Amino acid sequence: MALTDFFVSTLDYAASLARKNSLWPMPFATACCGIELMATGASKHDIARFGAEVFRFSPRQCDLMIVAGRVVMKMLPVLQRIWQQMHEPKWCISMGACASTGGVFDTYCVVQGIDRFIPVDMYIPGCPPRPEQLIQAVIDLQDKIQREGTLYGREFDTAKRQQMKRALIEIPSATPQIDTSRNRVAANT
Repeated sequence: MALTDFFVSTLDYAASLARKNSLWPMPFATACCGIELMATGASKHDIARFGAEVFRFSPRQCDLMIVAGRVVMKMLPVLQRIWQQMHEPKWCISMGACASTGGVFDTYCVVQGIDRFIPVDMYIPGCPPRPEQLIQAVIDLQDKIQREGTLYGREFDTAKRQQMKRALIEIPSATPQIDTSRNRVAANT
């Protein structure tokens, strides 16, 4: 290990430490999940203890977008424009069933998961999720930032961030097949 490798490694650690402990969230709350997002910033849960207290409403001052609630097709260009205006490094949390999968709104006008249009780092299940779940997602995101951060920002390569997530990749051997003799679903083994 050369001296320069050690020096850059130490700078990577320091930059990641600064990034993870100074998250500035951009709330994009459109429905009932927004109430839970507001409760997370209140005194009972106090997200400020975890370094993410400064809710900004200007995308140029934020590095964490929290999409809370359903997103309709009419709002999608606004969401994408806000995401593009945020400076790198930036992260995204999809809060609630509506933002993650469309929830109970299986219609043509509701986006069936925001990860089809912007990269998502953390998913929070629930309808609506509790403030404790959002705090846990912030803690998990901080661990991810500390583990993957580099000084030169190699982890923010657009092609790498746009790859399909593990949860969305189909495994061909586990696709269900219909058993026509009994009308039951049997998995391939």
